[in-house]
Amino acid sequence: MESVNTSHDVLFILLGAIMVLAMHAGFAFLEVGTVRKKNQVNALVKILTDFAVSTIAYFFIGYGVAYGVHFFVGAEALQARNGYDLTKFFFLLTFAAAIPAIISGGIAARARFHPQLAATFLIVGFIYPFFEGMAWNHAYGVQDWLKSAFGAEFHDFAGSVVVHAMGGWIALPAVLLLGARHGRYSKSGAISAHPPSSIPFLALGAWILTVGWFGFNVMSAQTLENISGLVAINSLMAMVGGTLAALVLGKNDPGFVHNGPLAGLVAVCAGSDLMHPMGALVVGAVAGVLFVQLFTLAQNRWKIDDVLGVWPLHGLCGAWGGIAAGIFGSPIFGGAGGVSLMSQLIMTLLAIGIALVGGSLVYGLLKRFVGIRLSQEDEYEGADLSIHKITATPEREPNW
Repeated sequence: MESVNTSHDVLFILLGAIMVLAMHAGFAFLEVGTVRKKNQVNALVKILTDFAVSTIAYFFIGYGVAYGVHFFVGAEALQARNGYDLTKFFFLLTFAAAIPAIISGGIAARARFHPQLAATFLIVGFIYPFFEGMAWNHAYGVQDWLKSAFGAEFHDFAGSVVVHAMGGWIALPAVLLLGARHGRYSKSGAISAHPPSSIPFLALGAWILTVGWFGFNVMSAQTLENISGLVAINSLMAMVGGTLAALVLGKNDPGFVHNGPLAGLVAVCAGSDLMHPMGALVVGAVAGVLFVQLFTLAQNRWKIDDVLGVWPLHGLCGAWGGIAAGIFGSPIFGGAGGVSLMSQLIMTLLAIGIALVGGSLVYGLLKRFVGIRLSQEDEYEGADLSIHKITATPEREPNW
């Protein structure tokens, strides 16, 4: 029976890993639909190669940093417990690889290709797992201190803070160090709109992410025994809340409408196993409002050219999700309890600090020593031609 149960857990977490792996196609098509046509090929290639580099960095370095586990043993030892440890690595790798996929959307259309791969290796190998181990593996005694000081550890069931806030806040210094796309803002302060190249592709990316998110959240239980229908329904309600809030506040704009459900899903990850569905609906709606308002402010008033709005979507909504778990996870709001608002707040702020310092160091050093931005000529030509020597839609086909 023990072998059968372990086999069930292996299959369960493997299916979760596959669903989250599929989300990377969502990241790709969301970026493809948002950037201009001359940068579509680059978006597709970036997401796939970032995933490959993330796998190498996490397998050889990052997973050990986070959990103190390595795979430098024989295949027979790795097969213990039906290879559950390997499938758990696969599942957590798909989370780790989401960090560069998030960053990719912010720096789109003007970042050099190979320096970004180097940044991916450093972030997934060292920066992300440093906080991941702290939050999910009790590294450095932070969780123990929070429990003794405030009565409960930091709670992040599926990564509002550990994955999304980290990704969004690492992306912010990268976006600022790169600077805006040429022609986006004029010296007089005028704003040149760069509309999405393909609403259907943007919508397809959002839908792939939304569907995969139910693997991201529900399968975070990591064993079949701990699966919870509450997580699924809370994810659904937060998605709906984010969608409707973005629809109303975004005045029917399809870009906001399709990012609204993602904002809600980002925010509900942390407390999806604790909240009442009505609380999850509110958390998702607040996230939808946050995304629309802060995206508009960042782009139009603060002149931060974050192409896909990854800082408001993942950074701010992820931070809100971490704090919201401490509010709506409380029994006073119908939650299951066992959380502390102070623990949630302190750890969320710590994550933001680590992300900002780590992102600034990685992209600052790369900018100084190798450069991180395409030349003005290459940017004008488009990343597709200047980096990959091909366009997404050839203007003409050969006659033969």
